[in-house]
Amino acid sequence: MTSATRIYYAKYTTDDGAIIEIVVWAVPAPVPGSQHRFKYRLFYGRPGERIVGYDNERGKGDHRHIRGREMAYRFTSWEKLIDDFLADVAKAGGLP
Repeated sequence: MTSATRIYYAKYTTDDGAIIEIVVWAVPAPVPGSQHRFKYRLFYGRPGERIVGYDNERGKGDHRHIRGREMAYRFTSWEKLIDDFLADVAKAGGLP
């Protein structure tokens, strides 16, 4: 059995102390609830406070969290995923 391979990782701390972390793995089979072969976790917030988050938790499929509200996310590619996440981070005031 082939294991997951991390294909992208980045972590930044903003000037105000918030964290932006992006992790994407290629997986041998889709995570239950998703139709693609990627597992991901993208986070913007502070310890104990998620402001923006994207993930495809087992059984829940692709979704995002914006200031406590969870909504479905239409995954098309991991590159677009990162672009969409960073756009939401910028809207939330996390990027210039």
